[in-house]
Amino acid sequence: MKKLLVLTGISLILTSCSANYGGYPIRNPYPTNNSGGSAANTAREYNELIKTYKPETAEVLSDLLNDDDPGNPRTSISVENKSSCNMVLTVSGNGFFKKIPIGAGKIGYTMVPKNQNYRLSGMVCNSSYQSTKYITSSYSITLRN
Repeated sequence: MKKLLVLTGISLILTSCSANYGGYPIRNPYPTNNSGGSAANTAREYNELIKTYKPETAEVLSDLLNDDDPGNPRTSISVENKSSCNMVLTVSGNGFFKKIPIGAGKIGYTMVPKNQNYRLSGMVCNSSYQSTKYITSSYSITLRN
C-alpha cells in the first residue's frame, strides 16, 4: 500500500509539471498589443531589436535598381520614418513575420514575397499605424507624427 501511495504521488507531481523538452517556443505570428502601445514600450522594443537587426540593404537596392524584375519572386517594402520618435514596424503576411526597428528620420526596409497581402503596423509617437496592402512590386510609404 505504501508503494502505491508513493507511486501515485510521484505520478501526480510528474503530470503537473509542464516542460518543453527539446520543443520550440510557441509564439503568435501576428503582433498583439498587450501593453497598451505606449512610447516607453516601443522604445524598449526598439532598443532590443536594434542590437541584433540585420538590414537587407543589398537585396533591397538590387530590387529598386532592377525595376522590380518580374523573374524575382520577392520585392521590397520601405518605410520612411519622418517622425521625431523611433518606431518598430511589424510586417506580417502568409508565412512571413518581421519586426523592423526604424530610427527617427531614418528609412527601414525589408524584402517580402510578391503577390501577397501584408499587414503593416507600428506605433509612431504614441499614434498607432495599421494598414493592409497587397504587394506586387516595390512599395514605399512615409510616416509622420
